[in-house]
Amino acid sequence: MDIRPILTTLRRHKTAAALIVLEIALTCAIVCNALFLIGQRIEKINQPSGIAEQELLEVRLGGIGTQVNATARTREDLAALRGLPGVKSAVAINQLPFRRNSWNTSLQLTPDQERPTLNAAQYFGGEGALATLGVQLIAGRDFQGDEIRDLEEVMKDEEMEARGSVVIVSEATARKMFPNGDALGKTIYTGRMPLRVVGVIKELARPVTVESNTTYSMILPVRVNYDLGFYLIRVTDPARRDEVLAAAVSALDKVDSSRLVRAKKTYTEQREKYFQNDRAMVGLLITVCVALLVVTALGIVGLASFWVQQRTKQIGIRRALGATRGQILRYFQTENFLLATVGIVLGMLLAYSINLWLMSAYELPRMPASYLPIGAALLWLLGQVAVFGPAHRAAAVPPAVATRSA
Repeated sequence: MDIRPILTTLRRHKTAAALIVLEIALTCAIVCNALFLIGQRIEKINQPSGIAEQELLEVRLGGIGTQVNATARTREDLAALRGLPGVKSAVAINQLPFRRNSWNTSLQLTPDQERPTLNAAQYFGGEGALATLGVQLIAGRDFQGDEIRDLEEVMKDEEMEARGSVVIVSEATARKMFPNGDALGKTIYTGRMPLRVVGVIKELARPVTVESNTTYSMILPVRVNYDLGFYLIRVTDPARRDEVLAAAVSALDKVDSSRLVRAKKTYTEQREKYFQNDRAMVGLLITVCVALLVVTALGIVGLASFWVQQRTKQIGIRRALGATRGQILRYFQTENFLLATVGIVLGMLLAYSINLWLMSAYELPRMPASYLPIGAALLWLLGQVAVFGPAHRAAAVPPAVATRSA
């Protein structure tokens, strides 16, 4: 189709054409960045934890004042929990992935290293910690009995810094610390304390996800008491989680009824609570995108309808000279395609500028170029759908009626 008549017509309606181009450009810029932010949030929400999420329960206890014999009471609690029907294993632990607080430590290759290699989440776990978490051991071994010590004992041991400990690290941590070799048997340091790597697990996410890398983590062979941590229970059947959770709370109350249950929940509930703001943001951004696209579509429909009304005589003359309905339809669709293309090009430049601002102001990553053609295709399709109704009405006007309306 010859586009010169279309360009001539658009030059006679510069203001209306410019408004549509501007509307499409703004929509393109905002939608592209919104889709990018939605993708970022969804990726964050769906990131793996590395643990057996569907099988885990959490019980956190508390009391009034200092707890007497917390170490002995913790052992009694764990014995009671492990003996319950439906419980595969149980352990006292200090933290889990996707929580609002976090225990962390810096790791380095030498005790005198000026800047640490990375910062890792520091998990404490006693006997059965790996089995209870459900993490995948991909190299090395689990902790042995004589390597596991009570946290209170560790804190009082003045020679601990010199003697060091064994450690199990995540695969991401092992790769970062030793990119050119195997981490097993190697020694890393937290401060001046040596840690000998005896195992590597596939993945164990950090509790807080604001860090640049959420997969740097390690597990130390340290038993924590219930007053400094909480109980993590792994069930044999996820369908019985509520039943087992009630039985666990009852068993702990029988051990010591003076304590209060501060929290009891499944791990999936904990994860959903942690990411609830991200899900709300995804919903808000989707609503904004839909609203912008609807407003843009209505603008295209309104302008196309106005132009059809203004060009009734022109349409009638073209029909009288032999133009088919299909040609009239294609005329308006081509006209809209040209306006949309100009708007999309401007919108892509604006989208890139907005992304640069977001990178500097909020430390977001650079938007992948793939989002630009997605936004362009969406707006091209929207424009063609929006203009189809007015264009179809224009093509359906009989030549005689169009001519009499002149």
